[in-house]
Amino acid sequence: MKKYFHADEWSIIEEGLHPEDNRIYESAMSLGNGHMGMRGNFEESYSGDSHQGTYIAGVYYPDKTRVGWWKNGYPEYFAKVLNATNFIGIDIMIDDEKIDLAKTKIKYFKRVVNMKKGYLERIFTIIDDKYGELIVNAKRFLSIVDTEVAAISYSITPVNHDVKISFIPYLDGNISNEDSNYSEKFWTEVDRAINEYKGNLTMKTKKLDFHVSTSMKYSVLEDNNSINGTIDIIDQEKFVGNKITLTGKKGRTVTLNKYIAVTTNRDYDKSEIIKISNERVTYAYNKGFEELFIEHVDAWDKRWEASDIVIEGDTEAQQGIRFNIFHLNQTYTGDDPRLNIGPKGFTGEKYGGSTYWDTEAYCLPFYLSTANEDISKNLLIYRYNHLEKAKENAKKLGLNGALYPMVTMNGEECHNEWEITFEEIHRNAAISYAIYNFVRYTGDSNYLAEYGFEVLVEISRFWTSRVNYNSYKDKYMILGVTGPNEYDNNVNNNWYTNTMASWNLEYTLEVIAYLKKEHMLRYTELENKLNLTEDELSKWQDIINKMYYPYIESINVFEQQDGYMDKEQILVKDLPKADLPLNQNWSWDRILRSCFIKQADVLQGLYFLNDMYDLETKKRNFDFYEPRTVHESSLSPCVYSIIASEIGYEDKAYELYLRTARLDLDNYNNDTEDGLHITSMAGTWMSIVHGFGGMRIKDNTLCLNPFIPKAWDEFSFKILFRGNLLKVKVSSEKVFIKLEKGDYLSILLYDKKYTICDELIIDIN
Repeated sequence: MKKYFHADEWSIIEEGLHPEDNRIYESAMSLGNGHMGMRGNFEESYSGDSHQGTYIAGVYYPDKTRVGWWKNGYPEYFAKVLNATNFIGIDIMIDDEKIDLAKTKIKYFKRVVNMKKGYLERIFTIIDDKYGELIVNAKRFLSIVDTEVAAISYSITPVNHDVKISFIPYLDGNISNEDSNYSEKFWTEVDRAINEYKGNLTMKTKKLDFHVSTSMKYSVLEDNNSINGTIDIIDQEKFVGNKITLTGKKGRTVTLNKYIAVTTNRDYDKSEIIKISNERVTYAYNKGFEELFIEHVDAWDKRWEASDIVIEGDTEAQQGIRFNIFHLNQTYTGDDPRLNIGPKGFTGEKYGGSTYWDTEAYCLPFYLSTANEDISKNLLIYRYNHLEKAKENAKKLGLNGALYPMVTMNGEECHNEWEITFEEIHRNAAISYAIYNFVRYTGDSNYLAEYGFEVLVEISRFWTSRVNYNSYKDKYMILGVTGPNEYDNNVNNNWYTNTMASWNLEYTLEVIAYLKKEHMLRYTELENKLNLTEDELSKWQDIINKMYYPYIESINVFEQQDGYMDKEQILVKDLPKADLPLNQNWSWDRILRSCFIKQADVLQGLYFLNDMYDLETKKRNFDFYEPRTVHESSLSPCVYSIIASEIGYEDKAYELYLRTARLDLDNYNNDTEDGLHITSMAGTWMSIVHGFGGMRIKDNTLCLNPFIPKAWDEFSFKILFRGNLLKVKVSSEKVFIKLEKGDYLSILLYDKKYTICDELIIDIN
C-alpha cells in the first residue's frame, strides 16, 4: 500500500510536492472550526490538478434533481454544500512573473498540518536563474475561538539578491461546485468594496437567499516592522484585491498577514452582515496574527485535553486516531442545533454535505463521551425540529408517521437514488436508537418527556404502516428495502431493518410505561396531542410478537435478508486483488448478484443491541459475514473491529482498527481525493473506546472490559460520563483508572464492581 504521509504523532506531513496526488493532500490538509472550513489549497496560483474548496456551515443550494427516469416521489432537488468565496488567495509575482507551483521550479517543498495546534503550514524554496532562491513560508488557521475569523501569514525571504515582490491578496466569488448538475454557478454578487489594505465581497445564493459577507484586511512587514509599497486596486465583478509591490531585500523576510472574517444571514440580519464582517476583520487585524494564534492554540489544548487518545509504541496508530479526532473537533462544535455533521465535513463536496444516518449511528457516542451533554443533545434536537418534515416525507409515500430523510439539510428528503431514498428506511431506527443511547448514557430521562417521545411515536407509526402482514405465516414482514449493506437493493426482510423496527416499537412502549409512572401529567398531554389509543399500542405489540426474522438454520446465523443464501458463496480472500474495490471495477449488476457485503449489516444490529445476544451468537455471525465483507463503506471496519474485540479476535480487531483509523491517510478505498470520511472517524474512536476499551453502559453503570493490542505498549482515553471524567490507561499488565472530575463513581471492570473516589489500579491476569 502506498504511503502518502510520514508517521508522526501530531502532524500530517507531505514531503515534496506531489502533483499527481495533490487532491489527496488537499483533503487531508483541510481545516475547519465548525462555522467554516476549507481544503488544503495553496494561497498562491496553482494551475495543476486541484479542487479548491471553501465551505460555510449551513449554507447550501437545492440543485435540481437530475435522473434518467423520473419516478413519483423523487425529491425535486439534491442539496449541496456550496463552494463559497475563496478567501485565502494571495497571488505572488517575482520581478513581474507570477508564481505558479505547477510550473515554477522549486527545490524543496513541505506541507504540514499541526494537529496539536490546529494550523496548516507550507515551506518551500523557489529557484530561478535570474534571482536565485526565495524561501517561502505560509501559515494559516481558522480560529476556534472567534469562529468567523481566519488568518494567514505569508512570508518570502530572498536568499541571493534583492528582488521585486508583488503580493496580490484577494477575495474571489467567481467560483463553482464541481458537482453542479448543469454546470451552474450558484452565487450572485450583492456588494463589493475595495480600498488599500482592505476589501469586502458579499455574495448571495441564487436560491434560498443565503447571504455570505467576506472581509479581508492585511498588513505588510519586513522583519516584523511595518513597510509600505505601491498599491494597485483590483475591482472586478465577484472579485476584489490589492496588488502591493515592494523590494524584497536579500536576507530579509517580507511578510503579508491577511485577516479574514466571514458572516452570514443565518446569524445576522442581511442588512447587518457587511458591517459586522468589517467589524470582525478589524477586530482580528487589531489583535494581530500572533495573539489570535496563541488564543487558538490554547483553545485546541482544551479540546485535546478532553478528547485525546494516547497510544504508546505505535506511531501510525497514534497518528491515525489523532487525525480522526482532529477532524471531528474541526467539523462539529454543537453550538448550533440547526447544524449537523456531513459525511465529508468541510473537506469536499461529495454527498452534498448533507446529514445522513451516520450522525446518529456513529457520531453521537463520540460527543457523548468527550463533550458536555448539550452538544450531543443538540444533535437530537436537530431531528426533533424536523419532525413535521419527516411526517411530510412519509405522507408523500402514502405512509403514516414520520420517515426521516436519508439525506437532508432542512428535514426534507433531498436524495435522488430510489434504492437509498425510499428503501433504506433503517435510518428511522437510528434516530430512535440515538434517543435511547442519549438517555441511557446521560441519565437525562426528562429528554423523553420534553422531546423524545413524540419522535418515537411517529417513527413507530411509520413502521406500523410500512410492515406487511403475511396471513399464511402469521408474520409481519418488511418488503422492498435496502439495509445498511447497499450492495443488496430492494430485498425482502433485511434482518437488521426488521430487528431494529421491532426494537423501535418495543422501546416506545417502554417509554410509555416510564412516562406513565414518572411524568403522568406530561404523558396525558402528549397522549391527547398525538391521539394515542390502546388499539394502536396493541397493534405495536402484535408486530413485536410476530415480526419475521430470516435465519440460516444449518449454521445458526441470522440471514442478512431473504434469499441471501441463494447467492454463490465466495469469500473476499478468493477474489483477485485487481477486482478490489468492487465499486470501481465491477458493474452494479454484478455486485448486486454477488454475496459480497459493502458494510456491517447483521453485525450493525449485533453492535447496537449488544445486550440481546450472547458471545457465541456474535462469534458465529462474525465468522460468517466478515469473510464476505469488502468494507467498501467507510462505516464498516469500525463495527467489525468492535465486535472482534468483544469476541476475543484481538489481531483481527487491530487490523480493522488500522483500516478505519488510516482509511483516508492511506487511501484504502481509493477516494480520499473527494474529501475525508468524517462520520466514520467517529467510528475509529469507537473502535478504541468501545472495542479495545470494552466500554458499555449496562443498568445505568459504566462497564469496561479492556485489552491492549500486541503492537502497543500502552494506551489511554478519557470518558465523560454523567458529570464524571475518567481517565483510563491500559498496559499489558495493569489497568489504571483515575477519576479526574466528580466525587465518586461506581463502575464494572471485568464484570466486577468498583467504586472509584480517586484512583483504581488493577493487575491484568
